[in-house]
Amino acid sequence: MKTVRILILTCIFFSITQYLYSQKKDFAVFGYYAGRATMVDSFPVEKLTHICFSFTHLKGSAISLGNRRDSAALVSCVALKKRNPQLKVIVSMGGWTGCYSCSEVFSTDSSRKIFAGSVKKLLNDFTADGLDLDWEYPAIKGAPGHPYSPKDKDNFTALIRTLRDSMGRGKELSFAAGGFTQYITESVDWKAVTPLVDRINIMTYDLITGYDTVTGHHTGLYSTPNQKESCDHAVKMLKAKGVPASKLLIGAAFYARIWENVQADKDGLYGKGKFLSGVSYSRFASQLSADSGFVYHWDPVASAPYLYNANKKWFVTFDNSASVILKTEYAIKQHLNGIMFWQLADDNFSKGLLDIVDETIHKPHR
Repeated sequence: MKTVRILILTCIFFSITQYLYSQKKDFAVFGYYAGRATMVDSFPVEKLTHICFSFTHLKGSAISLGNRRDSAALVSCVALKKRNPQLKVIVSMGGWTGCYSCSEVFSTDSSRKIFAGSVKKLLNDFTADGLDLDWEYPAIKGAPGHPYSPKDKDNFTALIRTLRDSMGRGKELSFAAGGFTQYITESVDWKAVTPLVDRINIMTYDLITGYDTVTGHHTGLYSTPNQKESCDHAVKMLKAKGVPASKLLIGAAFYARIWENVQADKDGLYGKGKFLSGVSYSRFASQLSADSGFVYHWDPVASAPYLYNANKKWFVTFDNSASVILKTEYAIKQHLNGIMFWQLADDNFSKGLLDIVDETIHKPHR
């Protein structure tokens, strides 16, 4: 009888171990990279499943690398496979100010086919593994002056379909999705697009933008009575639209956003102000230190940190190790595809936020 019990317990332990191993193996850690070619090798890329070179742009109807420096950076990203043979190298097209002509170009079948053909060629030329489309945004206002049209929504679907047909299933296809209500409601035909892509990278950062005159959490995990937009809100909206959790990645911010001229009430949270600048995580210690007058606060409702400097009247919203742990645990518990972040070049070379993500994934109690 004792032998049988031991055998049963051994089988249970083995099954749990195999399940956890498969979960770890399948959990995506997708890092965008917009740094120098000579810099990327300094990061712990063994802890990534995907690195996404950012950005390529449109030249006419074709995808294009801007210059030799960008080409060198993409080559350096591909070379990382020597250190991490399982790494997927993805090429991103667009960005906040990188899709001025997207609405026009992607409005015709002929231009969409030209673009898809050029993507296939670029991926083959550089031996890259896929495309991430970063059109900000179809059908709604994006960067100032960028054209958009209600027809963009259907044209985005047609573009994704054309890309999938051209690339086949051998290459990965994803897109960066706005993490806010209007985008989720108006920009994408989720039912049509979701089956065609490998993953959807929800940009759950910049939820309070540089154009907002009231502060808040730009990358909060949960909504608050004062702020609806959050990671959890975006995930719930997309699930309600039928998008499976297994296609979704939530975004972490490896940078802070600073507002100036913010009064001290509630330590600047939800106060009026003007966006000043961003700061990379690697510079937090030198630029946002307590010695410089920045006082740390934690919002337990949003599960998000913030700083306030009473002398400067600066409010700072960001992700840190505590919030990144909670985001990673959230992605695991919600059975999401994984976690992504903007961007690797903002991290420390060691003991950075990527290390925190990796440590959280591999916690024994998962």
